[in-house]
Amino acid sequence: MIGPVAGRGTSSTEPAAHPKSRGAARRAMRRGPTIDDVAELAGVSRGTVSRVLNGAHYVSAASLEAVQQAMAKTGYTVNQSARSLVTKRSNAIGFVLSEPQERLFEDPNFSVLLRSCTQALAEQDISLVLMLESSDAERDRILRYVRGEHVDGVLLISSHSGDPLIAELAQGGVPAVACGKPLAPGDILPYVAADDREGARQMTRYLVERGHKRIGMISAPQIAGGQERLQGYQDVLGRKALKRLVVSATDYSQEAGRQAMETLLKASPDVDAVFAASDLLASGALVELRRAGRRVPEEVAVGGFDDSRIARESDPPLTTIRQPLELVAREMVEVLLRRIEGEDEGPRILPTELVVRASA
Repeated sequence: MIGPVAGRGTSSTEPAAHPKSRGAARRAMRRGPTIDDVAELAGVSRGTVSRVLNGAHYVSAASLEAVQQAMAKTGYTVNQSARSLVTKRSNAIGFVLSEPQERLFEDPNFSVLLRSCTQALAEQDISLVLMLESSDAERDRILRYVRGEHVDGVLLISSHSGDPLIAELAQGGVPAVACGKPLAPGDILPYVAADDREGARQMTRYLVERGHKRIGMISAPQIAGGQERLQGYQDVLGRKALKRLVVSATDYSQEAGRQAMETLLKASPDVDAVFAASDLLASGALVELRRAGRRVPEEVAVGGFDDSRIARESDPPLTTIRQPLELVAREMVEVLLRRIEGEDEGPRILPTELVVRASA
């Protein structure tokens, strides 16, 4: 352990009181602080300051406190570019959303994940870089950026069936974690997800227990988690999960939910309940049911999945499945940071909860 330099002892006297230290502070203010100014003000060696900046290994508590105070007084911040040359790390993580830009603002789940991942990374003094992948050109640009080591790893959000990005990241040896079970053959990436299949079972069982006989589903099997939710619905209904009662939405948008509900009503006009694979799809179903003159929940009960802001603000408010998105985000960050350090991580599945509101 490296303690304070001779003459300092363990006294809590402010180091800035020394004339030499005051001079260091004044010079730092005139030309911008350097690591040498911090060392002089703290009364420690340049090497001690460097060790503090690189994790405080083998530094005494007194020296650590003195360096931290000196950094605060001088306004010194780490030159990340210089540190990256030494550590071979960018100290940044990519947040890749495989959706058009407008979806970032339409679907509240994405904003929750973005905010929560940013907060979790900030606690580790790591930056987040938002990247949108909605075309082949954008995917190529993202891959060039990632392979150029501008980020240390990738948080992959909302991957779609057939998207080659997952395989490209895995083949390139880029540490990555997916949100939801990837729609790709094999377990090529670790992932963090709500228990989508059990959540769908919870919703479907609830509708059955409420006495509904013709329960339809608006699914989105091409989206991560979508297949699991469809399977959970089928687990409960078995042979009653007729093909005409299941309509696949083109995506997770409200308009896609409205169109799917329109199709479902034409195929099965006697449907008395519908489970939508997301709150956004369910809100679209409510719009179409209102247009068709069908009362909710008196004639058709509606259930969603997510417990997003949309569920609380819909008319009527949605019965839904709550998935812990804030916890999903934090677990994703933890898994990714472990992967960057070379540790093997498997999938993490988090429990869901049925939330009953007026729509069912």
